[in-house]
Amino acid sequence: MNICAPFAGIVRYSVSSGQHVKAGETLAVIEAVKLEAPVYSPAPGTITNICQDQFGDVAGGDVLLELEENTWHSHE
Repeated sequence: MNICAPFAGIVRYSVSSGQHVKAGETLAVIEAVKLEAPVYSPAPGTITNICQDQFGDVAGGDVLLELEENTWHSHE
């Protein structure tokens, strides 16, 4: 699953490739003109690819990272 930038700005990642994440976990923050917008994981899974440079300029809709969703469910 591709996770995209909501608008243009500078991306600051909070995760790394291979990291397991939970639904709702912050994956990155987009900064633009004193505005910071977190980008959250829509589902639990594993980060398989970081697509932009840390602190790189991105456009709205650019793919930030790829998330492989977990196909199993925990019964904790």
